[in-house]
Amino acid sequence: MSGFPWGAFAVGLGWAAGAAFAVMLATFAVAVRKGVHRVVDVAWGLGFAVVALVTCVVAAAAGEGDAGRQTLVEVLTVVWGLRLAAHIARRGRGHGEDPRYDAMLAKAPGNRNLYALRMVYLLQGALVWLVSLPVQAAVYGPGPLSVLAWAGAVVWAVGLAFEAVGDAQLARFKADPANRGRLMDRGLWSWTRHPNYFGDFCVWWGLFLVACDAGLAAAALSVVSPLVMTYLLIGGSGKRLLERHMADRPGWAAYAARTSGFFPRPPRRSP
Repeated sequence: MSGFPWGAFAVGLGWAAGAAFAVMLATFAVAVRKGVHRVVDVAWGLGFAVVALVTCVVAAAAGEGDAGRQTLVEVLTVVWGLRLAAHIARRGRGHGEDPRYDAMLAKAPGNRNLYALRMVYLLQGALVWLVSLPVQAAVYGPGPLSVLAWAGAVVWAVGLAFEAVGDAQLARFKADPANRGRLMDRGLWSWTRHPNYFGDFCVWWGLFLVACDAGLAAAALSVVSPLVMTYLLIGGSGKRLLERHMADRPGWAAYAARTSGFFPRPPRRSP
């Protein structure tokens, strides 16, 4: 681990934290002005893109890290973050407050906006900083790219494809009035009940592999990121909460019986 630039990396951690919280505070100002806190969901992807850009600039200015790996991890993170932000912005256009935030803020002790700042924006800023550790560590890793980094890029690409295709399929399904009240069970959604969450899972394990390519220190520093994301996607605020909300929908039990809960596989045949 002696080849890892610990001092420069520590400085980079500070810059990354500042970037993540700056995005969230700017988003909070926009949300207060609009009176809608759902805009914070757009800032999730943007936060990772900004952290990647800032970290690469700081590392390059300090003369640390490999330029090839910096470019790779920067492109992967920015492409994923901007696509996600654009998708969420399109999906939320013309809608009011997200019911999740309405329910949370209804229980706010005191000022609703200050409660949202503490419990949503600052918490998400901290999560962006934590989850982006593979990006931050990879940027400072010495040595040139190897096959491990490209393997990570392939896993990332699989994840991006699942997210983008799954989101597009669901958007087309919902846009057809004939599907109102029906469950989406076609395309990727027939192979997994959560193609977008599985895609996110692949994206962050792929970025972790890119960080592993930077050495043992980078791997040890950043393994917490895909583990945290896996928990959030499967057992935290992702799959578990969404399925609890969907459980009473007509046809859900049959759909869940024939369709994988997370990892894609061909649908089971109906009995």
